[in-house]
Amino acid sequence: MDLTAQLDGYCERIDPSFWSEPVNAITNAAFLIAAVYMWRRSRGLPMAQALCVVLFAIGVGSFLFHTYATTWAAIADVAPIAVYVLLYIFLATRDFWRQNTLTSLGAVLLFFPYAYVTLPLFEMLPVFHVSAAYGPVPLLILIYAFGLRNRAPDTARGLAIGATIILISLTFRSVDMPVCENLPLGTHFMWHILNGIALGWMIEVYRRHMLAQPAKQG
Repeated sequence: MDLTAQLDGYCERIDPSFWSEPVNAITNAAFLIAAVYMWRRSRGLPMAQALCVVLFAIGVGSFLFHTYATTWAAIADVAPIAVYVLLYIFLATRDFWRQNTLTSLGAVLLFFPYAYVTLPLFEMLPVFHVSAAYGPVPLLILIYAFGLRNRAPDTARGLAIGATIILISLTFRSVDMPVCENLPLGTHFMWHILNGIALGWMIEVYRRHMLAQPAKQG
């Protein structure tokens, strides 16, 4: 694998130069802003702040990808996203469902066969297939939301909102190339903005859930 190979998969990029995707690059600030904002709101909740650190890394990795646009930058882009998803699954299983550490780790491991099974379903969707790799994530969030609707209705509602925002952001990611001829800027930048909001919101859902626990326990 050539880690320095140039990649071009977005409407805005027209050449291999560093600033060939200025809007796609700059809008990664949404991840950084959300991370810093939620870090301040999450004082006293170390795992929520851990999610904030990963969210910040997502912004940095995505910036590198939309500037350098190489294989190594693509890895820097997707690796923090994977860490965020897996960490959130662990925390959601442990703290939303009140499961032990071993069970929560098992849920993390089960994500891989789950994604393997569901991924082909998203690949069959027209237009959306380009974002199929992300499809299992909002679906899983909605599954968790449905399961928690009686146990923790506020948390379930928050998860459903987060999944909805992610689905909207995936739509913008998916139509980037199809609309390129009529919209040279593309729409990928909206994926950054909405996804930054969504991932920050998911941390807020976790924060609210954790802060509500002492009151519930009396």
